[in-house]
Amino acid sequence: MIAMVIPHLRRQARLLSDQTLIRYTLVSVGALAVDMGSFLLLLALGAPAVSASALGYGLGIVAHWLLSSRLVFHRDLAPAGAARRRQQALFLATALFGLALTTFVVGGLARLGLDPRGAKLIAIVLSFAASWLLRRRLVFR
Repeated sequence: MIAMVIPHLRRQARLLSDQTLIRYTLVSVGALAVDMGSFLLLLALGAPAVSASALGYGLGIVAHWLLSSRLVFHRDLAPAGAARRRQQALFLATALFGLALTTFVVGGLARLGLDPRGAKLIAIVLSFAASWLLRRRLVFR
């Protein structure tokens, strides 16, 4: 039993020691604060859940690019010019994918009767995982 657990613990320790993932998580928390703050404010102002979710996500993405390109993937940031524009375009593509995923999840779960705030939390988890994988493998490789 212990022989089976030790390799698992080693993999978990390597994951936790991945400084890039830790920094990405912290940056994501900051961008999430922008996203959720905007979302909740718009809901309080009477905006439809899907619109509030999409706009909040968009504002969070702007914050995420500014923070992640300077604090997380700064060593992988392309120099100014065509390579940087390509990175920005790929980042935007991953953001649009996350936006579509978030909007789909919030809209679908809200239609099923789930509170939009709970639906947004589920969408956050799914979007975080998808965005991390896409950005790590495609944008900042």
